[in-house]
Amino acid sequence: MRVIELIKEMQKTAENYRLQGKKIAFVPTMGYLHGGHLSLIRLARSLGDIVIVSVFVNPKQFGPNEDYDRYPRDFERDKKLAYESGADIIFYPDAKEMYSPDFLCYVEVEHISCILEGAFRPMHFRGVCTVVAKLFNIVKPHIAIFGQKDAQQAFIIKKMVKDLNFDIEIVTAPIVRENDGLAMSSRNVYLSESERKNATALYKALQHAEKRIVEGERSVEKIRQEMLKILESSSPSQIDYVAFVDSSTFQEIDYVNSPEVLVALAVRYGSTRLIDNIIVKIS
Repeated sequence: MRVIELIKEMQKTAENYRLQGKKIAFVPTMGYLHGGHLSLIRLARSLGDIVIVSVFVNPKQFGPNEDYDRYPRDFERDKKLAYESGADIIFYPDAKEMYSPDFLCYVEVEHISCILEGAFRPMHFRGVCTVVAKLFNIVKPHIAIFGQKDAQQAFIIKKMVKDLNFDIEIVTAPIVRENDGLAMSSRNVYLSESERKNATALYKALQHAEKRIVEGERSVEKIRQEMLKILESSSPSQIDYVAFVDSSTFQEIDYVNSPEVLVALAVRYGSTRLIDNIIVKIS
């Protein structure tokens, strides 16, 4: 497995693979790989001839008071796990390689970027779209795989790809969970023992919402209040949102009447902010 740090080398390598008729499958990550990331890499291995994983903690998607400096990093571990999961190349640039001192160009998907995560992290999705657009131009993939845990991000990237005519197929892979239901996340390492135990309430609340919708409840506010009771019993430091959206438009709904509803939430335990979601199909 190769590690490439320079943009021009990565572009040249990718172009050579394309000229050979190889299909490039790409998994963008910020490193500190866990089982969720590894499932994306294994999926990429089944979909492409060449699997490229990027490891880059993108400063442009962190706000002034967020955890960029303390975001967990362990490249040697990442390299080992990526290789074992089927990666052929790790693209591992530093921030100076990705962003010149006079960098001024940003990519933004309007409206959808301002709700839910965007309301609490105003510049987040501008940073995400910008770095993903750059990575697409550098890695030149045919297929890119994103995780369902970051559902809003995946929806926004699909919208960017459609609107800007990127010739790339976007695949969204299912959430991978711990045995107790907690969605795998690099930020889980921040949780204390008691916070880690309490954080299982996120999935319990989502499962409750799914059960209520399947049973026939259609009032979003009623289900939300029931979810809030479950979450509040777990001693969170803050509940940022519990939201119901039409998964085809990512617009919030007040009444469940679409074929597929995404229930999403963001909750803080101590200083750690966790997100999770579930898709409910209505027959």
